[in-house]
Amino acid sequence: MFRPKVPTMPQPTGLITPPAVVEPTAVIPHQDVTPTPVTPAPAPAAVSARPTVQLTPGTVVALVGGGTAVVLVVGAVLVSMLLAVAITGASLAICALVIRSLINTEAKQR
Repeated sequence: MFRPKVPTMPQPTGLITPPAVVEPTAVIPHQDVTPTPVTPAPAPAAVSARPTVQLTPGTVVALVGGGTAVVLVVGAVLVSMLLAVAITGASLAICALVIRSLINTEAKQR
């Protein structure tokens, strides 16, 4: 029951690619050839292939609205996390006071 079983595959599934055939090539001995000096071509003028970004009033309003929405959402998340920590701290403080009161009243009764 606890021994792993290796699955067997009687026939392959899916596409089967034939093995690649490698043909030998002839080796040519190295010959000394003096390289000819190559003069670099002049660099073309710096023209950007990307179009320039044109901001219309509508896109500016959309960007400002999107940024405002992001700031408001992140702010709401952070404030809710801070509120959760504050509520947890207050409830722990109340629990500590109740437990201390119970321990003190039990000690006085003895």
